[in-house]
Amino acid sequence: MPITGFPRSARRSTALGSALAAALLLGGCGAEAEPDAEAGKVTVDRCGEPVQYTTPERAVAYEGGSADKLFSLGLTDRVHGYVMPPANPPVEESPWASEYAKVKMLSDDLLNKELVVAAKSDFVVAGWNSGFKDERGITPEILDRLGIQSFMHTESCFNYPKYPEKVTPFEALYTDLERLGKIFKVEDRADEVVGALKKRVAAVEEKAPKGDPPPVFLYDSGTDRPFTAGNQVPPNDIIKSAGGRNVFDGLDQRWTQVNWEAVAEAEPEVVIVLDYGDQPAQKKIDFLRKSPHTKELPAVRKNNFFVLDYNEGISGPRNIDGLEKFARYLRDLGN
Repeated sequence: MPITGFPRSARRSTALGSALAAALLLGGCGAEAEPDAEAGKVTVDRCGEPVQYTTPERAVAYEGGSADKLFSLGLTDRVHGYVMPPANPPVEESPWASEYAKVKMLSDDLLNKELVVAAKSDFVVAGWNSGFKDERGITPEILDRLGIQSFMHTESCFNYPKYPEKVTPFEALYTDLERLGKIFKVEDRADEVVGALKKRVAAVEEKAPKGDPPPVFLYDSGTDRPFTAGNQVPPNDIIKSAGGRNVFDGLDQRWTQVNWEAVAEAEPEVVIVLDYGDQPAQKKIDFLRKSPHTKELPAVRKNNFFVLDYNEGISGPRNIDGLEKFARYLRDLGN
């Protein structure tokens, strides 16, 4: 797991398009936007900070979650390009592969100020401590001074200085789509997308196994000490809605480091392994099978491994794809 605050480390979903067509229009998810007196502008929260936006024309998205949110709202013509570091699986695996093909890949490295300026971007979408980071010299404040608008994933606002915001990860996803809908003036489309995603989550929760939820450990990376998911990142909601229990759901954190003793004490019955583009899940599974810290875990002895795609684990519409897949896995495990 890199120091960016996201896991370092896109699988196909066909359900979204049909679900959108059938979804009821639902109201706001905390968008808290109101039209400005000045024509063409709207004020929308960027984490806990009210920010005035003009409608973007040359958006830059960092990582799959950001691009997916824009593409799911039908905003391809407003996206100039994307930055996709090696942790992300190939964009050809995305349900929006055809949309990625219509815009520019600007870099396969980390987001930086020079790239955004060179792209003549008027809007950047990323997370705090992932795309935006003080140490790399690209933050919303720095871009504000350059006259470049920015938007942060609400899920990442938990750590944002001065203007933190804390909501559950799925609610953060819905909030982002609503807020982006306001900024780009596609509110009806955002309502449809959010409505469809909520309907899919509700359908999963309705089928969740009854009784005590099985303990689940999310393994991101790390050998000396493991990186895992606290309760402020999407896998926590994926596990919970599917009918499981994240063994570290008591940690009021995002992606975080723990120790192997705590993992052993939790006795997880299932291990979710996050699959990066540059760190395949199988290598991690092989490590867990051999490590003296983990080879006797109930999940490892029973071979109860579930592979979660990177872009199903970071904030984006594909979270719900990951939820549906993991829920099916849990139901099959109980049969």
